[in-house]
Amino acid sequence: MQEFILCSKVMRSIMKVVNDVAKYDVNVILIGESGTGKELLAKIIHLKSSRAKHPFVPVNCGVLSGLLFADKLFGHEKGSFTGAINKEKGCFELADKGSLFLDEVSEVPFGNQVDFLRVLEDPRFLRIGGNEVINVDVRIISATNKNLYDLVQQRLFREDLFYRLHVVPIHIPPLRKRKAVIPNMVDHFLAQLSATYHKPKPEVKPEVLDIFCRYEWPGNVREIKNLLERVFIVT
Repeated sequence: MQEFILCSKVMRSIMKVVNDVAKYDVNVILIGESGTGKELLAKIIHLKSSRAKHPFVPVNCGVLSGLLFADKLFGHEKGSFTGAINKEKGCFELADKGSLFLDEVSEVPFGNQVDFLRVLEDPRFLRIGGNEVINVDVRIISATNKNLYDLVQQRLFREDLFYRLHVVPIHIPPLRKRKAVIPNMVDHFLAQLSATYHKPKPEVKPEVLDIFCRYEWPGNVREIKNLLERVFIVT
């Protein structure tokens, strides 16, 4: 959680919104570049909610389409298609009473969006090949690194699904827009790495921090975290 609150006015503002919305089962969409920590923020929302003791289930929306996407979300019955040797629960069922995190929701295939929308409006569905209606109680947290409104205008994303997801938008700024946090972020990550790898925490010279603060970090928090881990291990 520290990446979001260290010495940053904008991130303290975001955490205030998180604390406010976590109490309610409202749909939240996290908007920001890759590597800004959208999944971590989604976990924080889940852990601060009344659903914290129930599952947090992440789904990468950009890797599947068609029947495979439907199978991932809704599951299937044994024998419903070639290779379905056992009954399998989908992510909606696995996230019952908890939170379903839809990462890169802009990548949901257009052909699958209508079925997805139907479950958001009425949280009931059938597994593939099944006839038993499954009822679920799931909170939806989604994330995107694209402008969904532009995709709606291009007719690549359903407008009704956009408004269903876009109830409380939270914009996460890239690291280059909040460089004042970098020295504290470096200190925090190095302390984590020291504890993880049982090595002494190294001293970072001012000239190194100056280089870090001048760099644009296109990979955002993920990039600086990975760089520090690589240097920590090999040095």
